[in-house]
Amino acid sequence: MADTTTGTGLPKGFRSAEQGWPELERIPHPPYRVPLLGDVVGASRHTPLQDSLRLAHRLGPIFRRRALGKEFVFVAGAALAADLADESRFAKHVGLGIANLRPVAGDGLFTAYNHESNWQLAHDVLAPGFSREAMAGYHPMMLDVAARLMEHWDRAREAGRPVNVPGDMTKLTLETIARTGFGHDFGSFERTRPHPFVTAMVGTLTHAQRLNAVPVPFLMRRAARRNDADIAYLNRTVDDLIRARRESGPGDGDLLDRMLATAHPETGERLSALNVRRQVITFLVAGHETTSGALSFALHYLAQHPEIAARARAEVDRVWGGEEAPGYDQVARLRLVRRVLDEALRLWPTAPAFAREAREDTVLGGTHPMRRGAWALVLTPMVHRDPEVWGADAERFDPDRFAPQAVRSRAPHTFKPFGTGARACIGRQFALHEATLVLGLLLRRYDFHGEPRYRLRVTERLTLMPEGLRLRLERRTAAPTPSPADAGAGEEPGSALRCPVRGAGD
Repeated sequence: MADTTTGTGLPKGFRSAEQGWPELERIPHPPYRVPLLGDVVGASRHTPLQDSLRLAHRLGPIFRRRALGKEFVFVAGAALAADLADESRFAKHVGLGIANLRPVAGDGLFTAYNHESNWQLAHDVLAPGFSREAMAGYHPMMLDVAARLMEHWDRAREAGRPVNVPGDMTKLTLETIARTGFGHDFGSFERTRPHPFVTAMVGTLTHAQRLNAVPVPFLMRRAARRNDADIAYLNRTVDDLIRARRESGPGDGDLLDRMLATAHPETGERLSALNVRRQVITFLVAGHETTSGALSFALHYLAQHPEIAARARAEVDRVWGGEEAPGYDQVARLRLVRRVLDEALRLWPTAPAFAREAREDTVLGGTHPMRRGAWALVLTPMVHRDPEVWGADAERFDPDRFAPQAVRSRAPHTFKPFGTGARACIGRQFALHEATLVLGLLLRRYDFHGEPRYRLRVTERLTLMPEGLRLRLERRTAAPTPSPADAGAGEEPGSALRCPVRGAGD
């Protein structure tokens, strides 16, 4: 950590809000501040995000918290978040949680500072890897991994066991990104315990989360040593993967091939060996952790709302018919299934916050002056629950919020599960295609039954995941095969390939 942090455990160059917000005193803060420690009354180091959500309900669309002598500004209102999405005035800010991952991910796509040139280089080199042509090439591998999941779930069902949804979704998404991006198989479904890569990854994410709450190195020496060991394991695993590719020669033009062999189309520059390692780690971690959470939350809500599951299942039967393996283009025709996923991401965006900083002196929302470099953390779950946008029932699960007419009626920049602007998630269409495909396959094969006494609890490790979610499965009888005339009946008008999350800037 020595090269990325100060002696306080905070990232180099960290700016407390007093430095950037000239009228900070106008922004509300929690009551009962404790000298030196700050706003610690009622706070939990295990659920800092959910603590902030509760404070947002009490304090309003913008508030501040103080910890260890430093002030942090949080934005929870949709109007202020939309203002922060203005790329001409604001840019990505690498906040504490992301900066705490720099020892492992360095200047990878997710953790790079704006001034680091490797971000733009990697983005331009890798963007073609998420084109429609490339995505169609990944589709068969996604189907193969989904088939392994369903075999695993069939064995659990036959044995009368519930399935561990978050654990199995993590296996699914890790294998998917590893195979499609890097030609590697971790053998996750053949293991009784998580792959050591997953254990090390969860360790680094959890450590980064704890540093947010306790950014004092001497209080976390043992945890820091364990984190160093986790980082070393991640590095060794990825170095072995890269070495094997160099020795075996090019693969099928996947992301790793692009990282190793593709030059920037204009400058001719290539990614360095160290940056290749950092990008692979970034994709393996970010490329599966968030998608597994999104699928897990979606399955929870489908089990809680059997009437919505029945509608979505009927759509799958109608659109896919009796085809064993749906084609790439058929996934985009599952409009309701996609709305289920979007609504789960609205309530629990698995990357639950993003930070923005002022490019120049400006005024946020016409009210709060900000100096150049001042930053705020946007609480995405609160933006997604703003009653001014989503109505008085914003806490209710309702996929029809994403029906085309409802989407068109909403202001832009109100749905941000993948961040915003130039630094938004490069793999969002990959994740959405994968998740929609998997939900469709699972709906077609199973009825889901939640455990009667289960109440949703959310685990925080920078990303969000439902804790302890188990489902019991019932294998469906074969659905009737629709006639060709029925196969497209009931579909909503519009291009099958249009991104349903539409609107200027979304």
